[in-house]
Amino acid sequence: MARFIYGKSVKGASHVRNGTHCQDSLKIDEVAKELTIVAVADGHGSNKSPRSEFGSEIATKTFCSIMRQYLMKYSVSLNELITYLNRDGQLKFAQDICEEWQKRIRISFGRSKLERPDNTVDADGNVIWENVYKLYGTTLLGLLVTKTFIFAFQIGDGDIVLIDKDNITPVVEMEKILGTETHSLSKVDAWKHAVSAVLRRDAMANVPYLYMLTTDGFINSYVSEDEYRKSCREYFDMIGEHGFKKVCDNLGGWLQETSELGCGDDITMVLVYVE
Repeated sequence: MARFIYGKSVKGASHVRNGTHCQDSLKIDEVAKELTIVAVADGHGSNKSPRSEFGSEIATKTFCSIMRQYLMKYSVSLNELITYLNRDGQLKFAQDICEEWQKRIRISFGRSKLERPDNTVDADGNVIWENVYKLYGTTLLGLLVTKTFIFAFQIGDGDIVLIDKDNITPVVEMEKILGTETHSLSKVDAWKHAVSAVLRRDAMANVPYLYMLTTDGFINSYVSEDEYRKSCREYFDMIGEHGFKKVCDNLGGWLQETSELGCGDDITMVLVYVE
């Protein structure tokens, strides 16, 4: 089987009009042949999170770094890694991600020359780290792709779906929060709201298939979930008809158009196609 991976982030139409920065980040880390780490993050971009573009970038680097540490620890046997992630992916792994992200945020905040908001320091001059983390608020989607299994991880909104010729299936499903709120890495107990899943390749013999990771700007640009799923299906079909490279060459323009015609938010999409 052949595997192809590509990702793209575009600034949302509303951010283009307002002159604000893209809050999305992505990182594709080719660790070795048939061993890839993918991370996607969406900074909140709210008044409470004015540094979220940095928070999302730190989140993608954190996921790749922690995942590499796990791969090194279990380099002798990926089967042991599967067992561990199945058992502790939503607990210990999630705690490692959150602790590392918070550590990197503390370093970034300490080095920053930007003015410190009043609510980040108490009356005695001590840093209130819980409020600092909120400045960098972001979601996180992660995927480890190996020749025998995939591991998917998520905190906050966004989507990771598996598409084949018959079905479109969520790989992980986050708890839905009413309104525009979402779970966030910026919360001290963010690890409690992580979800994860391990899927073995031998259970997915229905090739070709496509993993699609997207920030919420994508699904929110459609009037219904049916329209969103229709678009996912179209991406899968276009790869089959025109080839992976052709789709990748046009992906930026398509995502920009989706944002312009939809919610106006930043959109990030990563495609992992196996045939």
